Amino acid sequence: MSQVYTKSEGIKHEAENFNVREFTGDVRRQFQLILKGGLQATKEHQQEFQDIQSRMMEFYSKGKVCTSSNHDSNFLVTPEHEPGSGNTSSKCLALEPDLVDLMANSRDYDELLWAWKSWRDNVGVPIGKLYPEYVTLLNEGAKARGFEDSMDELSRLSYEMEDLDVLAEELFDQIRPLYVQIHAYVRGRLVKYYGSDKVDPNDPIPAHILGNMWAQQWSGIYDILEPYPSESSPDATSEMKRQKYSVKRMFKMADEFFQSMGLQPMPDAFWDLSMFEKPSDRDVDCHATAVDFSIGKDVRIKMCTEVNMYNFYTIHHEMGHCHYYLAYRIQPSIYRSGANPAFHEAVGDTIALSVNTPKHLHSIGLLSTDDRTEEGDINFLMRQALERVVLLPYALVVDKWRWEVERGDVAPKDFNARYWQLRRDIQGVAPPVKRSERDFDPGAKYHVAAGIPYIRYFISFLIQFQFHEALCKEAGYTGPIHLCDIYGSKEAGTKLRQMMELGRSKPWQDVMEVITGQRSIKTSAILSYFKPLMDWLKLQNMDNVVGW
Repeated sequence: MSQVYTKSEGIKHEAENFNVREFTGDVRRQFQLILKGGLQATKEHQQEFQDIQSRMMEFYSKGKVCTSSNHDSNFLVTPEHEPGSGNTSSKCLALEPDLVDLMANSRDYDELLWAWKSWRDNVGVPIGKLYPEYVTLLNEGAKARGFEDSMDELSRLSYEMEDLDVLAEELFDQIRPLYVQIHAYVRGRLVKYYGSDKVDPNDPIPAHILGNMWAQQWSGIYDILEPYPSESSPDATSEMKRQKYSVKRMFKMADEFFQSMGLQPMPDAFWDLSMFEKPSDRDVDCHATAVDFSIGKDVRIKMCTEVNMYNFYTIHHEMGHCHYYLAYRIQPSIYRSGANPAFHEAVGDTIALSVNTPKHLHSIGLLSTDDRTEEGDINFLMRQALERVVLLPYALVVDKWRWEVERGDVAPKDFNARYWQLRRDIQGVAPPVKRSERDFDPGAKYHVAAGIPYIRYFISFLIQFQFHEALCKEAGYTGPIHLCDIYGSKEAGTKLRQMMELGRSKPWQDVMEVITGQRSIKTSAILSYFKPLMDWLKLQNMDNVVGW
């Protein structure tokens, strides 16, 4: 780690010897990016920051909850209480796949509450004890690099703009009318399923019954929410299992999709060195991740893959990162990243918008028919909305809360209360049990423990629809945008590759123009995509309370 620090520091100090204002064009941009970079204030500060972040990640990655068969107790797992130690008869559940599967598949209100609370007790609380010091070190590092705080650094360095937080709220205001209609429909269905004693028809929805540990995406309870159960389901999980899909087959199919567009196949190192499944002999961090080792074509994915439609989508998402890595390998090292962090997240998701269409699933044998009906369209759009629209307010809350904390607007004793106030106000979701100063529920999320900004997902879930719309046009598609499948379009592949090859060599607005012809983040594409669902929801919600 010290070698990395010394090299980065040396490059920056050497660049400071030049008058950047005398440079123009590409040379000036490279120097500007070098001078904006760097690490912490001192080597000691860097080590202290890394130590505290490592401790938070250790709590997260090793976190488990243990219980008797009646779920009447749980405790933080320590080595002497690991399964097989002989010191407990309790069953211990890791986050992935155990708790993730439980949250998606259980419909027992109390069991879901146990899992939800236990994960936060065992992971969030210890991380919360470290978080105030982490924020102090984070801001000290940002100030040492010439920024007001870490939010100012994120906005100006990663996105090359000011007031990123203002833009994010303005964009969500345009999405809000669609989101509140989805929320009203979901709450109405949950009232019928659980009863008004558990789900108030006028209040925010309890966070533990939405099919996801963080209530960030709600497709896990699609069985409760499906508009037309008699129509074929857009989820192909059961068919994948019937056909005895293997994890390797899922990755090969994703690779073939990218190749159909004229993009290069995944290199040999990818297949030889990636981790596709959870090892049986050790604990690992199962958060799906794509990694660029910056040596030749060594790109890899680390993922504890399960055979289901959600993981099939995730594979395409992570492989999109790998294609981005390989495309901008032609650039100088300073430019080898996405145009901004959201671009990197959007590439694979753009492909997944085609993969998830009934037409494509039928073409690969995972749906019995692609015959189009209005009811089938609504089913498909509902599932897509539960994955994509629903994430937007959650993503905004996570980083709006962090920005307030990092600016010093929220005292440590109020960290958790402010977090839930934002989730109630913006997302319409509430904790199912009383929370206190002791709790630190933001820390139960990987990206908070790991210090990874979440606004990239908010922006990527908007611009992927801009990318999709542009690539569909490039492919010559003229039908409803939500049914477009760009599989096999070399024209769309060329446009995507041209964008990815630029890396960060130009401001993101210029890169956006290459692929979409637009220079700003717009909501028109996502709103057009979901317009049929929006019209349908307004009719369905005539007897539901809209809002909270």
